[in-house]
Parts: sequence; C-alpha cells; structure tokens
Amino acid sequence: MKKFFFTLIFCTTAAITAIFAQTNPQQNKNTIQDNSIVAPESLNEHLATLLHEWQIDFSKSDNTCRQGMNVVFHDSVYTRRLYDMPTVMEMSFNHVVRQYIDMYANRRRDMVGYMLTIGRYYFPMFEEALDKYGLPLELKYLPVIESALNPIAVSRVGATGLWQFMLRTGQGYGLQVNSLVDERRDPYKATEAAVRYLRDLYAIYNDWNLVIAAYNCGPGNVNKAIARSGGKQDYWEIYYNLPRETRGYVPAFIAANYIMNFYDSHNICPIESYQDMTALDTVHVSNQVHFNQISEVLNIPLSDIRRWNPQFKKDMVPGNFQSYSLVLPTNKVYAFLENEDEIMSFRRGDYMAHRENTDRYLSGTSSGAAVSGDNAANVYYRVRRGDNLSRIASRNRVTVAQLRSWNNLRSTRISVGQNLIVQKRAVAPAPQQPAETTLAQQTNNPEAATRTVNEYYRVRRGDNLGRIAQQNRVTVAQLKSWNGLRSDNIAVGKNLIVKKNTVVVEQPKPAEEISETQTTNREGSGIISNYLKEQLGVSETNDEETEVISDGEEE
Repeated sequence: MKKFFFTLIFCTTAAITAIFAQTNPQQNKNTIQDNSIVAPESLNEHLATLLHEWQIDFSKSDNTCRQGMNVVFHDSVYTRRLYDMPTVMEMSFNHVVRQYIDMYANRRRDMVGYMLTIGRYYFPMFEEALDKYGLPLELKYLPVIESALNPIAVSRVGATGLWQFMLRTGQGYGLQVNSLVDERRDPYKATEAAVRYLRDLYAIYNDWNLVIAAYNCGPGNVNKAIARSGGKQDYWEIYYNLPRETRGYVPAFIAANYIMNFYDSHNICPIESYQDMTALDTVHVSNQVHFNQISEVLNIPLSDIRRWNPQFKKDMVPGNFQSYSLVLPTNKVYAFLENEDEIMSFRRGDYMAHRENTDRYLSGTSSGAAVSGDNAANVYYRVRRGDNLSRIASRNRVTVAQLRSWNNLRSTRISVGQNLIVQKRAVAPAPQQPAETTLAQQTNNPEAATRTVNEYYRVRRGDNLGRIAQQNRVTVAQLKSWNGLRSDNIAVGKNLIVKKNTVVVEQPKPAEEISETQTTNREGSGIISNYLKEQLGVSETNDEETEVISDGEEE
C-alpha cells in the first residue's frame, strides 16, 4: 500500500512539473522545445523553382561524390561541434536547433548540395564585405535562410534579393529601385547595404542573436518582446514573446552554420556545375543597351548575362540616366569595350521600342517609315568633349550606321565642335488639291463624264482609324464619313473606303457598234464582280461607284 502511495505521489508530481514547464517555457533556455515553429520562407521553396531562378545548368555535372544516406548523431555531438566552431557569435544547441539540423541533413539535403556549389561564388563576396566593416564572417550564411542564395527571390510580403530587403529599408541604405532596375537584387550592392544594416542593428542591441532576430522581424517587434519579457536582453529568454517565424530564425541560422561546415559528416556533397562562376569582372555602361544586343554580338548565352546581372529586371541596362556596372566574364569585358559601338547599334530598333520624339505622328506626316528627300528636315548636334558616335546615336534613338551615312563619315572618329546630323524629321507636305478638281482641270472637255472609284482596305489585327488614315494620307473624319461610322471602333476583316478617286469615263459608243461578244463579256464580268462583292462583304453604295480592294491584305 505504501509503495502504491509513493508511486501515485511521484506520478502526480511529474505531471504537475510537466504542466508548469509548459506554462513557463522560458524558465530554462536549455530545455526549449517548440513544436509550433515556422521555418523561414526560403526553406519551403520548391527545388525545381530554385533551379530555374538560380539559372545555373547542373544537367552536365559530373560528380565524383555521390549523395549517401544521412547519418544521425547524438545531441552531445552536435553540441560539441557547434561549441567548437571558431565564431564570434554564440552557436548554442537546443532541441529547436536540432529540428533544423535534421531538416537540412535529411529533407532538404538536395538543396544543401546545390547551395554548396552556389556558395563558392557568393560566400567570398559576403566575407569581403563583412571583413571590411569588422563583422563576424559567420554572417555570410544569413542569405542561406533568407533567400536560399536566390538573388531574385521575392517573399510574400515583397522582401527581395539575396538579403531580402523590404523596399523602404533598401532605399534607406542607398539601393535604387525603379521599373528597370532593382538593386536589392544586385549581389554586390545589396551585400554592402545588408552589412551596414547589420552593423547599425548591433549598435542598438550589442547582441548578435538579437541583431539577426531584428533583421528578420524588425527592431520594433524585438523591442516589444524585450518589454514583454521584463526587459531581458537574451534571445532565448524572450523567445516565446517573438513572432512565430522569428522564433525559428536564429535556430535556422545556427543550423545553417552547422550544415555548411559538417555537410560531409552527413554524406552530403556539392552538386557540381560545369559553368564557371568565378572569373567575372565589371564594366561601366553609360548608354542604354539590351541584353540581347550583348548576347548576339559577343556570343554569350542570355541566361548567363541574366544570372550575372539580376538587378536589371527587364534585360536592359538603362544607361543615359547614369552609369551602371555590368558583370561579364573577364575575357568578354575586353571584347565588350572593343565592340561597344557595334553592340549599341546592333538591331537597336528591335530592342529599344521607346521613341524620343513623336511630333511627326501628331502632324500626320509620318507612317513610321524613314523620311528623306524634300520631306525631311535635318536636326543637328554639336559634338562635345567626351562624345562618341555610339553615345550620340543612343541619345537620338538612331544607329551609328545612320549617323555615318547622313554625315558622310568614313570612320567613327569625330572632333569636338563638329556639327552632326543626328535626326531627319518629317516636314508636312504642301496640301494637295482634291482629285476631283485636278481631273476637271486636266479634262479639256467640260462635258466629259466622270465617276467616283472607291479604294478599299481590309482591317487587320492591331489596326485603328488613326493608323489607317495616316497610311492613306486622309483624315479620320473622312474615313468615318465615307464609311458611315459613328465611333472609332472597327472590326478585323471589315472593308473600309480609304480613298475616293474621280476618273474620266469614255463616252459610250453607239449601240450598233457593240458586238454580241462584247455584251456577253460585260454580263460575265458583272456576275464575277457581284460574287466578289458578296465574298468580301462590300455593300453597294450607288450606281456611279466602283470598288478597288487595296493590296495591303492577303487572302
């Protein structure tokens, strides 16, 4: 009976202790066991998505090492390995850290294999910036949990790049963001900004665990957690007062440091790529250029240029506005400098869709074709110090070949003070008299009969009344009047009257001179004409009008 009584007391005490531990989880930071943690967003990304966004070809990899089965160690092994790492930051072990180590070593081991290879390109860059500002080098693994080393990663709340900067924070640290450029995606500039941000956070908290917690959820949330914990300044003591995602952030960071140093102990090996990601250099570009121009002239795969320059969102270096750094292989940098003029002018009209001046369209004197002769007015530019043909051509949206042709240049050399023709703008032609008046003047016989011949155009996809009127040298009002249109809407396939020409009609011969054969032919022509009218959907206007279909439309 006594034995049963003591057993009951022991079980009851154990149950009360367990309940107390659950209600007071922060009583012992070494016994933290959190089953409600949320893994950083990058760790939940599908591997197929990451392989696409990394833009690195692993298909031709030839690994001498093969991934084996994961090896699980006792907690004491993890504890000792973390404690012995030569780091400034505290790498303490607990059961939450263990969950993340297991995740990296087991479920996400393939991702780790790829990141080990990608890290050979990024980690030296991170270390150089961290060393420059005197920060712990182990912070180089922060982008592993922030973005999985994906420079174009975008979180569900809009954080972007390797270091996952929010828009305002990035702009606050000098990163430019506009429609064409997002420097949060620039590995070099974003790394510089992130290191400065981490340094500023350390000046506030003087504790690296709190710093990276604040990097994740913002200083405001960390300050609230400190206040709710009674002013405690230790990450593990304010753990349960932090947002759920941030609770897993520091443990995930510690686990990332562990797996990147002891991956081989878990039979993980780098998944090699045949692509060289280290022999790169930068060139400053001050002119607008499209990646396709560089790719085609220098014979560089477009995907490689994108991978080296993820900050350019639309495959275009804006130029003109300011100078930008373009990353290329070292051997291609010299080729770029030698062929810069050719690159800038290569198929420029295809890749640079923006027009600098559209006055000629408003004046109705251009259909988009090149202007020349009496309808062209030259626009001149005086060469300044530092100018070259490529830069002048880029500013004026023309090609170097056009500049050389207009100015009779035998080479690309120009001198300061020289006046160059840089554009040929259309000049509105003198108004012409209507065709009816011209015909009446040309006809000596005042009694000569005339009739109206309509010229038709079949509407194509993408057409509008303005474009059709411009092509046919008429006004939109005339088109609407001739075709009985009440609005500017036109349907694809509709036949529009685009011109009304007046022609002189020969006087009919006496009836007795018309042969029977001619009468038969006329009747046959009438039958064919009526059939074509039905097929083309042309409605009869009046007996005095004849239809002519423009050859602009192919059947």
